[in-house]
Amino acid sequence: MTTFKEIRGTAIQSVSSDPTNPEEGQIWYNNTIGVLKGYRSLGGVWAAGGNLTAAKYGMGGAGTQTAALGFGGGSPNTAVTQEYDGSTWTAGPSPSIGNLNTARSEMMGCGTQTAALGFGGYVGPANTTSTEKYDGSTWTTSGNLPAATRTAGAAGTQTAALGFGGYTTSPTGTTNAISFNGTTWSPITSLPSNRNGPAGFGIQTAAVSAGGRTSTTDLANTEEWNGSAWTAGGNLGTARYQFAGSGVESAGLVFGGFSGPAVTGATELYNGTSWTSTGNMTTARRIIGSATASPNSASLVFGGLAPATSNATEEFTNPVLAVQTITTS
Repeated sequence: MTTFKEIRGTAIQSVSSDPTNPEEGQIWYNNTIGVLKGYRSLGGVWAAGGNLTAAKYGMGGAGTQTAALGFGGGSPNTAVTQEYDGSTWTAGPSPSIGNLNTARSEMMGCGTQTAALGFGGYVGPANTTSTEKYDGSTWTTSGNLPAATRTAGAAGTQTAALGFGGYTTSPTGTTNAISFNGTTWSPITSLPSNRNGPAGFGIQTAAVSAGGRTSTTDLANTEEWNGSAWTAGGNLGTARYQFAGSGVESAGLVFGGFSGPAVTGATELYNGTSWTSTGNMTTARRIIGSATASPNSASLVFGGLAPATSNATEEFTNPVLAVQTITTS
């Protein structure tokens, strides 16, 4: 039988008080109180942030946890833009916050609060090809998508973006993948299989497409883009679609979505190879907005369906290390 010493290279020490600066994975026996203890990650934590000014689902998102942008959204479709300062959302129109030119929901977004990109979505009764760029106060139209699309994955920046998968003419999704140079969209190598509602994160030359759905199956697939080709990564722990992500290819985060018969708050961290479950969102929901430029240690989620339309905002905090009592029961 393998012992702790063989695994860690050290024996379990018997001490009269807990170590002042323990290492992650360290275990010791506190002989004063007679318990075995260890120092481990408790996982990431979601906490409530300031509510949106109006409940919306399918908003585009950009920015970071303390400087985020939410735009568009449904119930009903809107062109309203909202800016988040880390505690409060402020909605346009105003001299400093301009609204989209095309009202829509289920759209894609990426970039920062002062240099965002919004594209595609649903205008009713059809999807749209419309692309818009935000400079911190005003939206301007730019090159249209090759195909009208909603609920696709997105990654990158305003001048170097990607879109992949999504609902074009069928809810089974598409294999389409496209690249934006700040002016024009161009086709790139297609995804290995069709999917609707994947999550995306990363940059134009190093991005991740996670999950999605065909007509009958929620997917756990992960594909990594290196600037020229898609290759398979580790599968998600929870197959799902209509969810969101943030971070970079080697340090990503996905959260929420629809899995099987219900919405989920499941949250997973990606290290470039495999996924690890961490703390769930407080409110499970799908078709959500996220601060796409956030690192995986400090993300933001807002709006969505839970199943009613939500105005809730949640902030993610990096996994916490803490001392825990070890029991055998």
